[in-house]
Amino acid sequence: MSHSRVLTLVVFTVAACHHEKKPVMVPQPAAPQPTAQVQKAPQQPVSSNLSATDDLVQKCALQVTQDKPKFDYNAFELTQQDRSVLQQIATCLTTGPLKGKQLELVGRADPRGTEEYNMGLGDRRAHTVSEYLERLGVKHIEAKTRGSLDATGTDEASWSQDRRVDLQVN
Repeated sequence: MSHSRVLTLVVFTVAACHHEKKPVMVPQPAAPQPTAQVQKAPQQPVSSNLSATDDLVQKCALQVTQDKPKFDYNAFELTQQDRSVLQQIATCLTTGPLKGKQLELVGRADPRGTEEYNMGLGDRRAHTVSEYLERLGVKHIEAKTRGSLDATGTDEASWSQDRRVDLQVN
């Protein structure tokens, strides 16, 4: 091949390969969806550490307490009052009007402490209730935590109301 032919071929090849680069669109990760509220129905206090949906209170004939539910700070132990209410709920779910229904437990914490700690504390609260109900024969339980994600308290009196386990039937 002659020198001019090679040069023409190189120029032509370079010209053919040289094109404008189109911007590459890198897909952006979708924005995180807001966490859905777990609480689906209004809650009523039924013991010192538990609240329940109106439906659960009515169908299980639970006695509603005047005290707001609240675990002690950094605590997840059940009181005698909690155990009494849980026994009524267990009877309702094993042989009563809600036999075989799924029970959802949501452990909650006040906003003090780290998010990780509060999620763990809410989880321990929900699982303490779940384990007690399982010993009483309840089989369909879903225990979860919201930690302090939905906490509304701003002082000790209102923080105490954030420390509870909510119960509802699905």
